[in-house]
Amino acid sequence: MCLVVLGLHAHPLYPLVVAANRDEFLDRPSEPARFWPEAPGFLAGRDLRAGGTWLGVTRSGRFAALTNIRDPLRHDPGAPSRGDLVVRFLLGRDGPVEHLAGVAAEPVRRNPYNLLAGAGGRLAWHSNAVSRPREVGAGVHAVSNALLDTPWPKTTRSAARLAEILERGTRIDPEELFALLGDREPVPDGDLPATGVGLPAERLLSPPFVVSPGYGTRGSTLLLVSRGGGASLLERRFDGAFRETGTSRFDLDLPGWDRPGGGPDGRS
Repeated sequence: MCLVVLGLHAHPLYPLVVAANRDEFLDRPSEPARFWPEAPGFLAGRDLRAGGTWLGVTRSGRFAALTNIRDPLRHDPGAPSRGDLVVRFLLGRDGPVEHLAGVAAEPVRRNPYNLLAGAGGRLAWHSNAVSRPREVGAGVHAVSNALLDTPWPKTTRSAARLAEILERGTRIDPEELFALLGDREPVPDGDLPATGVGLPAERLLSPPFVVSPGYGTRGSTLLLVSRGGGASLLERRFDGAFRETGTSRFDLDLPGWDRPGGGPDGRS
């Protein structure tokens, strides 16, 4: 993913709301979200080049998502894929903070990333650009290609729009969240971050929904977890011209999210 905006224990009906865009090269092969046949209860898309994923859930109540950090000077084309980090957490049983502490201690040199991992009503975040993982507090949070809650224009704009939706306290219309993710309005030059890719690229990458030659938003994913554990994961896909090609919906149970630490996998 290259944009994840979420509400954690910030709505009376939904303890977890996630809206995320996956930005990727158009020629990188992938499969849409589905239950993986070799891992029962594991729901995610799949990167067909490296075998990992960018966002997924399990019927046991685990959730994880990953974004890359934009840092051309630290990019190593020979580094191992980061998508396996999502798979490993989803297939595990340890608590989010415990798990991410183990990842942080590994000597593997991966390209920079953000990893969100949640279970049992708790959510944790780790980036290999910092030394220690931390638990994410209740509220609205956003992450793109910098650290969690870095005030980039696309993250602040998207977080503000999600906050407006959550503040109503009513049932959420998924189309409102898809509209949030479908925002293609560029950011004024004076507000752009400087990430080392040059001004033309900064402009193209600035909106929540990215459209550029050979690269951009290939899919939008929503996760709505209701009180009582009922959940819906919706995935909307786009072709090489960034036109919508279809939306899939999966309804399942994600237990343990009703309150922080609400299940055994939320221990830290």
